[in-house]
Amino acid sequence: MHEVALGEAILDAVERRAAGRKVRRVKVQIGTLHRVVGPALDQGFALVSEGSVAEGAELDIVTVPVTVTCRSCGEHHHSEDQQFVCLACGSEDVDVDGGEELLLESLELDGG
Repeated sequence: MHEVALGEAILDAVERRAAGRKVRRVKVQIGTLHRVVGPALDQGFALVSEGSVAEGAELDIVTVPVTVTCRSCGEHHHSEDQQFVCLACGSEDVDVDGGEELLLESLELDGG
């Protein structure tokens, strides 16, 4: 379950940014190529954050699609699927850009 490893990476960034302050919500951007299952990442993050400043924090996941550019017809589109085919001509001869992001977008800290 690679979601636990991703949860650890997210927690590491959260702890550095929070600097000891209690965290209520974490928003992350994750590229579609990570093949993340949302509920599994929620569980993994909850597991690794136990006893930390992020214990009990809600995790908001923003999925970042890949950009698919067709080498045959030049068409490009965004996709959150794992099958990369040109939507215009059906060609599988495509370039894929992005989708590997893992970015801590924002934290909501406890006001008290």
